[in-house]
Amino acid sequence: MLIRRLKFLGIVAALLVVLLGGSYLFAPRWLLKANAMREAMSAGLQKQSVQAGDTNWVYYEGGQGPTIVLLHGFAASKEVWLKVAPMLTAHFRVVIPDLPGWGESSRIPGASYNIDNQAARLNDFVQTLHLQHALIVGHSMGGAIAGVYAADHPQDVAELALVDSFGLKFKENAFAKEALAGKDPFIFDDRAGFERATALAFEHVPNIPGRFIDVFVQDNIKNRAFIENTFNELREPSQETALQDRLDKLTMPTLGLWCHDDKIIDISAMDSLRSGLTHAPAISTSILNGCNHMPQMEKPQEFSQILTSFILQH
Repeated sequence: MLIRRLKFLGIVAALLVVLLGGSYLFAPRWLLKANAMREAMSAGLQKQSVQAGDTNWVYYEGGQGPTIVLLHGFAASKEVWLKVAPMLTAHFRVVIPDLPGWGESSRIPGASYNIDNQAARLNDFVQTLHLQHALIVGHSMGGAIAGVYAADHPQDVAELALVDSFGLKFKENAFAKEALAGKDPFIFDDRAGFERATALAFEHVPNIPGRFIDVFVQDNIKNRAFIENTFNELREPSQETALQDRLDKLTMPTLGLWCHDDKIIDISAMDSLRSGLTHAPAISTSILNGCNHMPQMEKPQEFSQILTSFILQH
């Protein structure tokens, strides 16, 4: 009987290996989606959708307590928050949308997705889901959107957290020079291009299997026109300082969180943030070492601790 059971378990294990190996080779997109689903379930998140304004928003939601809304950056999606989500849903209600035009949320051909228009769409989302008086957390492009939204609707934002945020003045770096010249480093056509783009955002580049990279390359090519159009919109002077120009309108406790060695948004942006917050009742700043532009993925535990401490203080 024992031998039969061992043989049966061996057969099952062999079938799983064949199934997973075949999926990796022939259906890597399915494996990526399955892994995201697994991480979301582990964090207590459920995927939902809602029509708000001109957008069908797809978002994760889970946990109980004070509400946190997490906004991703340029050429990203809600999945970039899955590493920190389990540490937040244990104490808070967490809402993580794909911003309009990105991820699984809908996109209108020819429409503008600059900071100002995205902030207006965010208001539609907040009002539809009754997310007033939440902590709004924005990373990179999402930081500029969060900040502009908070400046325009201060009565609806309890606290604001800006993470390596776009929209502020900072010391010109190599990324800024390339962007001003019209070169978008987030466009790629092959694995090597993907790896270069990833190295720009991460201190320690994730080890991603090749077939998964192929999926990201396919998506980048498919969404090329939208990525390029949005990138060009964000290069406009009014967009580059969209948040800087509104800092004096922020009247809620505000957190600035940066990676010390950010190659995309230089840490000097933190000084611009501090000096511009003339009406915020409380200003907190935190700097993380050992990461680049993606602290929520490279330093998830430290990131969640800083965010939790900020909420508890206010």
